[in-house]
Amino acid sequence: MTKITEKDALLRLTSLCARGEHCAHEMREKMRRWELTDDEQARVMEYLTDGKFVDDERYARAFVADKIKYGKWGRRKIEQALWQKRIDDDIRRMVLDEVDDGEYIAVLRPLLQSKRKGIKASGDYEMNMKLMRFAMGRGFTMDIIRHCVDCPEE
Repeated sequence: MTKITEKDALLRLTSLCARGEHCAHEMREKMRRWELTDDEQARVMEYLTDGKFVDDERYARAFVADKIKYGKWGRRKIEQALWQKRIDDDIRRMVLDEVDDGEYIAVLRPLLQSKRKGIKASGDYEMNMKLMRFAMGRGFTMDIIRHCVDCPEE
């Protein structure tokens, strides 16, 4: 990408942040691609965080809520995605701990019921193993999976 000035970068990033939530890592990556120096990046990031354009905790909360509600993701998959976005461990843990197991169960139970209709299995054991594998791929923890597989109609 072409090199842009610090002022242009600041305008672009504030505009981007005003339209939606973004984490600090995403902003730094954009500035790196725009070939801003480390000092310029630091000044822009300071402005963005002081002006509350970028707030990793707020971003993490929105990200978790969206991934549970719309993506139908479990805790492990969300945790991994936040790690890839370089969200601090303390923030990740705090935000994920705020989510009640009931929310994950409310998402997983209909997913498993829907999946159960399309699975061909010779018995209950094979069916449950396939459902568990599916749920683990979605990032749900084993205790939530067992609860939903053992009590599908609660």
